[in-house]
Amino acid sequence: MGRAKLPRKSTNIDMTAMCDVAFLLLSFFILTTKFKPSEAIAVTTPKSVSSKVAPQKDYVQVIMDKDGKVFLEIENESKKEAIATALNSSHNLGLDVNAFKKAQFLGAPFSSLASFLKIPDDQRKGNNLPGIPVKDTANNELVEWMRVIKDSYSGEKAPALLLKGDNLAKYPAFKAIIDAFKKNDLLKFQMVTNPEGAPVGTDLWKKGQAGEKQED
Repeated sequence: MGRAKLPRKSTNIDMTAMCDVAFLLLSFFILTTKFKPSEAIAVTTPKSVSSKVAPQKDYVQVIMDKDGKVFLEIENESKKEAIATALNSSHNLGLDVNAFKKAQFLGAPFSSLASFLKIPDDQRKGNNLPGIPVKDTANNELVEWMRVIKDSYSGEKAPALLLKGDNLAKYPAFKAIIDAFKKNDLLKFQMVTNPEGAPVGTDLWKKGQAGEKQED
């Protein structure tokens, strides 16, 4: 007796529904994705093998671009209000305190700071701004900025002080920033760098390898 033959079934799969789902998902991700905005101050930090992470809260950051222009970023809005009020009182600047609080960074001489705060956020770019004057040792305005900031934290825990400098910046601007720190007895600060792995074979690399083995 002959063996019964099984009917052959088609192996074709209708992918129409799958394509529809794929395009729906793709459309969803495209419409909901938020692209990272371009940085207002372009800074290429030097590389280092440090693994310490910069604080994300209650910090004061001094930024120096490749042209040596200096900018200031203060994270704590309540302290920014106190700083703006103190500057209005001591220098009669007529600053808009609310605009000062909302400013992402500060980068203008005291004489034009009120005008700086009126610039729309999308037009407030570091390359179009003068920065805080520091290069003239007789008129290093960062000294006064650091004094007012320090006074605003009087009796409280001092904020983390960060220095973020461009790899191409010249030494005089860096020295002016350090002088402003020293004149206000601010001797502890953290450099913001671009972390990378320790070179293979160095003592730091061997230490990292030993730490990984201990964790295993």
